[in-house]
Amino acid sequence: MAQIQRSPEIYDVVVVGSGAGGGTSVRVLTEHGLKCALLEAGPMLDVNKEFKEHEWPHDVGHRGAEDGGAAYFGKGKPFGYFSTTSGGWELDGEPYTVGEGSEFRWFRSRIIGGRTNHYGRMSFRFSPYDFQPYSKDGLGWDWPLTYDEIAPYYDKAEKFVGVTGSNHNDLPSAPNGQFLKPPQPKVHEMLIKSSCDKLGIICIPNRRAIVTEPMKGRIPCHYCGQCGRGCRTASAYSSSQVEIFPAMKSGRLKVFDNAMVREVTTDGNGKATGVIYIDKTTRREKHIRAKAVILAASSCESSRILLNSKTKDFPNGVANGSGVVGRFLMDTVGFGLSGYVPALEGMPKYNTDGFGGAHLYMPWWLWDKHNKLDFPRGYHIEIGGGYGMPGIGSFQGAARRAGYGKGIKEIARKEYGASIGFAGRGEMIPNVHSYCEIDKGVVDKWGIPVLKFHFKWSDYEWKQARHMEKTFADIITTMGGRVTGLSAAQREADGISTPGTIIHEVGTTRMGVKPTESALNKYCQAHEVKNLFVVDGGFFVSNPDKNPTLTINAFAWRSADYLAEEMRKGNV
Repeated sequence: MAQIQRSPEIYDVVVVGSGAGGGTSVRVLTEHGLKCALLEAGPMLDVNKEFKEHEWPHDVGHRGAEDGGAAYFGKGKPFGYFSTTSGGWELDGEPYTVGEGSEFRWFRSRIIGGRTNHYGRMSFRFSPYDFQPYSKDGLGWDWPLTYDEIAPYYDKAEKFVGVTGSNHNDLPSAPNGQFLKPPQPKVHEMLIKSSCDKLGIICIPNRRAIVTEPMKGRIPCHYCGQCGRGCRTASAYSSSQVEIFPAMKSGRLKVFDNAMVREVTTDGNGKATGVIYIDKTTRREKHIRAKAVILAASSCESSRILLNSKTKDFPNGVANGSGVVGRFLMDTVGFGLSGYVPALEGMPKYNTDGFGGAHLYMPWWLWDKHNKLDFPRGYHIEIGGGYGMPGIGSFQGAARRAGYGKGIKEIARKEYGASIGFAGRGEMIPNVHSYCEIDKGVVDKWGIPVLKFHFKWSDYEWKQARHMEKTFADIITTMGGRVTGLSAAQREADGISTPGTIIHEVGTTRMGVKPTESALNKYCQAHEVKNLFVVDGGFFVSNPDKNPTLTINAFAWRSADYLAEEMRKGNV
């Protein structure tokens, strides 16, 4: 075999993965004066080529149907031609397997900035009670720290990435934060709020990582409404534009793109020495050496790297003496319901784009009523509706009913904007049946053993989804509307999202107090390897209904500050 090419330079820190955790890490560490290497499995991001937020369907001959109408889980761009993503649930040459009787879809992003280039940017703090779930109801585990310990870093993260919202002192499920002024609600959202008020459901301004006033070279959102396509102005937060590119300009960060990491290397004395990766351009194996290693490749990818890093000192994989790496995999519970509201028919048309998503949302409103529910924990509700950009197939219903000609136009104009949708995002309780492991019989095209997934929703999650279904139907009917159908992203047979499709997978390298029961300590530092950290969603102990990115930002920042100080003291 050809000798692995070693980097002549030893970096202070090598970071694997360029999403929220990796981007935050390199920004903070370079600000501390440390020299970093950042490895990303995808290409460098060119925002002018990749982002299409200002293109119209008529700008391209296929009108946005480049993939010929591939299914939601098909190959290629999973969210359509105009979306920004180098990745998806199925990647050529990079398979994964699923255990018998399980179902799981693993989304992987392959580009500088990762999922932050196109994610929904919902930015919710965990609540104080979210850090002690076991103490509350005896399920799962408590986190090894309290809300008060991480709150200062929530403050830092919100101020830096720019999060809109409003404070409500009497709302335990949505703690106060450092918010920018939120945009005004849209007409259909005001009608939804009126319905929620009648039902006792709390409805407040949404909290999203989109700036509404100038911030450090970022201009305020201009409300083009196309956040899922990327944002050339960086008004919508992405780690690529807001953290990595500025860190590169500091001269203390070197980016290695198209670098597929295989394993963490160690020295036999309990220290990490760097990572081995495959240069996807030359197909050569290379070794980046560093004084400390940070994994931020996504919860499952980081677990794959650790599990593939076997040595005589770490026979079960680096930092896996506890055996929890890959275990207790969680995704967010998802359920969607759509409705048609006659009161919205024939309204004067106006621009409802806003900042690319709902201006209101419903945080969990029954935190103190669980003695009346048949499931633990809770969920929040996200809203869809308005006059979105019509795309291929937008008016198929009108065509089926009217055939062709004037009838189609009349129905389309009447019904355009009268449909609404609700998406529930709820907490999953960790269970022993949901995990990922190395499939010893399958490798990807780079020769790296792949992951095999096992997953099971419990009765807790199924009952929670049923509560979502009834709640959404009640809101729709209270508005004078009718339920029209389930969302496309779920299986009607089970009435719950297909595992993995909410793209909130977390929990595979969880933190904890005891090294026998956890992989990391409360600083995301490996118990067994003091110069190894994991700052993606893998460190999560539980998976509250809050979207995970803001919490990853906050913990990665805290971890980077801790690592820099430990290196200054000579402890790492």
